[in-house]
Amino acid sequence: MDWYGKLIDYFPQKEMKSKEHFELLFSEKRGTYKKEEGTDYVLIYLEKTEFIFIDYILVSGSSRGKGTGSKLLDRMKRKRKAIILEVDPITEADPDSSKRVAFYNKNGLHKVDSITYERIHAITKELIRMDIFCWSPSPKSDFWVFERMKTAYKEAHSYKAAEIYNTSIQAADEVLTFNGRKLSKAE
Repeated sequence: MDWYGKLIDYFPQKEMKSKEHFELLFSEKRGTYKKEEGTDYVLIYLEKTEFIFIDYILVSGSSRGKGTGSKLLDRMKRKRKAIILEVDPITEADPDSSKRVAFYNKNGLHKVDSITYERIHAITKELIRMDIFCWSPSPKSDFWVFERMKTAYKEAHSYKAAEIYNTSIQAADEVLTFNGRKLSKAE
């Protein structure tokens, strides 16, 4: 199975980009939007000067629990940049959600409680709520993470999405809130 097949086999449709969107990002954001894959994993991330936004990290079912995910995160940590990613909130409906949060906590990422992420998926029109997690080699404020998450949203999620999906796309300031408030760059 190819990398996209692995992703759509695991992630819910409401969290996925189309293959066309991925290919556009890989092409037009070459050097910053990257894909790594092995026989047992897929890692897709946006790498900026100050941070890495992990868009998708997937370790195949048979390889989970064998350290592959931790090795991938360790390799990203060696770049000495903050790592930011979105994680499904823990719910009873998804028993794996608590395992994912435990995995990220074990690897030194912490939930940034002051950031709320809620958006409507461009294709399914479903509401997506995600928690934001971060690891950094040096202390970063929650607001710093918030501003970088807005950049990640613009460059990974909404980049040319309106034309690809032929629909309006929410702005970062509509999707992300800080301490319950929608903030624009001016604030």
